[in-house]
Amino acid sequence: MEKVILHCDLNNFYASVEQKNHPEYAGMPLAVSGNPEKRHGIILAKNYLAKACGVQTGEAIWLSKQKCPNIVLVPPHFEEYVKYSEMVRGIYTEFTDRVESFGLDECWLDVTGSLKFFGKTPGELADLIRETVKERTGLTISVGVSFTKVLAKLGSDLKKPDATSILMRSNYMDVIGVMSPAELIYVGRKTAEKLKKLNIHTIKQLAGASRDMLRQHFGIVGDHLVDYASGVEREEVKHYYDTHIPKSISNGTTTPKDIVNLQEAKTVIYAISELVASRMRKYGLVANGVSLSIRHAETLDTISRHTTLEFPTSNASDFAKSAVMLLKEMHTFPKPLRSLTVGAIRLESADVRQLCLIEENEKEEMLESSIDAIRNRFGYNSITRGVVLGNNLTGNLHEEDGFEPFKR
Repeated sequence: MEKVILHCDLNNFYASVEQKNHPEYAGMPLAVSGNPEKRHGIILAKNYLAKACGVQTGEAIWLSKQKCPNIVLVPPHFEEYVKYSEMVRGIYTEFTDRVESFGLDECWLDVTGSLKFFGKTPGELADLIRETVKERTGLTISVGVSFTKVLAKLGSDLKKPDATSILMRSNYMDVIGVMSPAELIYVGRKTAEKLKKLNIHTIKQLAGASRDMLRQHFGIVGDHLVDYASGVEREEVKHYYDTHIPKSISNGTTTPKDIVNLQEAKTVIYAISELVASRMRKYGLVANGVSLSIRHAETLDTISRHTTLEFPTSNASDFAKSAVMLLKEMHTFPKPLRSLTVGAIRLESADVRQLCLIEENEKEEMLESSIDAIRNRFGYNSITRGVVLGNNLTGNLHEEDGFEPFKR
């Protein structure tokens, strides 16, 4: 039996949640934005009225106000987005146990085995799920119906908002064949540009392209590109309750003022590393490596490096020391920095880590776990590292950490 895969995409998710929680903004152009005072002054999400005025995600707030003078700007409330995301995913699990999240606002559903149970065609079941989400949450979703994850994702983008699009094997190429390969998930802009140089301008051309030729230019990815376009599926939709270990966990911040010396950078790195380590311990993970990304204040270019840890850990001090070492290799002060991001990479469950931790490291991890418990009970600022005391760079960095995209 041909698989039936749905891709369900919450429409204008952040902005829709804000409008639901603030009915007084009904009928008004609205955008969720960062805080200009912290130099986070960009548009994070917008509703359709703002979009109609030309407002774009990622652009500066001042530019969006020029395009749409009456736009309503609201700060993000990530805890609300997580709440609604979990609520919607719970609805999906009433229709199938194969629900795979793709961020907070998107999910794939394999409903192949559900059609007979509900007595519905693929399109009818998609419509039922849309109506159920709308009735219970007040939010709308767009659903793509197809036989692979990639094509279902493309289908959900064809009609918005609150619509169902069907791309089955019998008709999908008639609908999307003339579209650019860049419309396919996993086919980035640079890849699409390389394909153009090979005279591949459409999805139909990509589906019929020589695999040998594409391998010469893209390696094994060349086979994947043809598969995406021709409807060959190599991935199952995951079970919702499968244990998922993210590839990395990172935190970063754009500081209120430029970082102009190593001591200031250390302050920010230690503060960020504590957030990363705390999140890892919360989910029972350890890291085998650390990454650091820096953004220069003058040119706004970003540089990233990574290094391997001596042993797997969730220790903030180990993350910070490694990140500082990377910084010294990557950057020379007083050239100013605008932002820093620390990441824990190559993660694994703490239950399967090596048993060769030295005693000193075990003591350090026990100490940090105790600090977690104190902060959970009395608040984050109840205990603070000396290295971050008295600085005006990290601000309320911990308060911005409510967004946990891998939260289950």
